[in-house]
Amino acid sequence: MGIKSFAAGELIEIIEWTDDSRDTLAFRFPDADRQIKRGAQLVVRESQLAQFVYLGQFGDTFGPGRHTLVTGNIPVLTTLQGWKYGFESPFKADVYFVVTRLFTGNKWGTANPVMVRDADFGIVRLRAFGTYDFRVVDAPTFLKEVAGTDDHFVLDAFADTMRSRVVSMFSDALAGSRIPVLDVASRYGELGNALLPLINPVVRDKYGLELASFVVENVSVPPDVEAAIDKRSSVAAVGNLTDYMKYQIAQGVEKGGAGVAGLGAELAVGASVAQQMNGAPAALPELLDPAAAAKALGVSEADVVASLESGDLKGKKIGSQWRLTRAALQAFLGS
Repeated sequence: MGIKSFAAGELIEIIEWTDDSRDTLAFRFPDADRQIKRGAQLVVRESQLAQFVYLGQFGDTFGPGRHTLVTGNIPVLTTLQGWKYGFESPFKADVYFVVTRLFTGNKWGTANPVMVRDADFGIVRLRAFGTYDFRVVDAPTFLKEVAGTDDHFVLDAFADTMRSRVVSMFSDALAGSRIPVLDVASRYGELGNALLPLINPVVRDKYGLELASFVVENVSVPPDVEAAIDKRSSVAAVGNLTDYMKYQIAQGVEKGGAGVAGLGAELAVGASVAQQMNGAPAALPELLDPAAAAKALGVSEADVVASLESGDLKGKKIGSQWRLTRAALQAFLGS
């Protein structure tokens, strides 16, 4: 890092700062308690802003370019100094150079789970991590709220603080966005873009910063929610359960798999699941015979009898006739 200033006696004639680092956010020009000469040259390079501070009050801000410090271009300092007739004498002020380039690849992550309310799963705990890019857009706010009076403020001194602030705002934005957990867990790119407009106004107003990108690399949910998401994904992949179960049973018959009893049980389960997906079956009486049970399940009476004889479906044989209760049928469907 090079600092170049030329003084005539005790006066500063050139104010500039050359930055060869990649982690400096703000740097205070070292004036060695000298005053700034009228007509001094201020050199501000690309990706820099120069902020004047007089007795703790923010003065004028200069963007990239070469500026001659005269009355016309330091109106705020002229007012703060109380010069009634313009800037005619040397003055003392702090000059901060603030870096405005984009700082990329900064990591963030939730140390503790974020509690969100979800329409599908109720209260859910989420953990997340990713990266963000940011830049300084409001030098006075940044110096006041973040860098303070530090004469050389670097990214490492700010990383932990910024990370905790970003995570806090991410947590608030995620909780308030009401994005379904199913979307959070599968659409990271859209989630980051959706949260960016919620996070940026807060970051800009509080810290003078703006996030150019906010990337969600991973969102993890508790194991029970993961299992529920996997089940929903499986159901969506299967599509029509009735056709799927028929296909599965046909495959079993072709390969010489389950016997008649097992075949009846599989068909009964498949039919019941399909009915639950496509509409609840009609109310059943308390006591059923195989024909009524078969009608309710949408299978053949022989399949029901086979399941009764194998013990998969609980019932009682009176003479040559089988009877089963509605509770037994419901238990069989839920097994």
